[in-house]
Amino acid sequence: MITRQFGIPVTSPGAILRRERDLGTPLGKKTAEVLQSGGLVSDKIIIELIEDWLRLHGGHGFVFDGFPRTLRQAESLTSILARLRTALDLAIWLEVSEQTVRDRIAGRLQCGECGFTTSSSSAQFAERAVCPYCDGPLVRRNDDDLSVLQTRLQEFRTKTEPLASFYRKMSILHRIDGNRDREAVFSDISRLIEDKR
Repeated sequence: MITRQFGIPVTSPGAILRRERDLGTPLGKKTAEVLQSGGLVSDKIIIELIEDWLRLHGGHGFVFDGFPRTLRQAESLTSILARLRTALDLAIWLEVSEQTVRDRIAGRLQCGECGFTTSSSSAQFAERAVCPYCDGPLVRRNDDDLSVLQTRLQEFRTKTEPLASFYRKMSILHRIDGNRDREAVFSDISRLIEDKR
């Protein structure tokens, strides 16, 4: 939605890795098992992917969803952006309860073609699970298993939560209540991005 509204490229390391897996590349095969179990792919691999992506797509603004996830990734992103003479203007922290995360994971559908993500509870997709953007099939991700969620939550608590302090010290951290409905959260995110343009 950000790309469509602002013309800013959006990606996530997960989307890049799933694409590599689907293409059957050596990197995709190497990281598929880690993703399936809910673990985090090594910082080294993620940082290389992001740096490559930024060189190709990041010249006129970008949004990362789910990156960085560790302090090392955040520090590396800062260095990469300095080399590319690009500033990081905004870090958005969605505050979401563990129950909300569980509920959303249980109902998440993703387009097998373009990566569009929605919920199985959305009335629009209740009868016909087809992507509204590319007509691809909306399916549950293989790694959206509630048993994997505990691993993800532990990874978040130990590796990702320290990033709030890192970005607060840089004075670019903005917290948004992510427990609200999608439209309210998107509106807040859009307002923050618009204010930086």
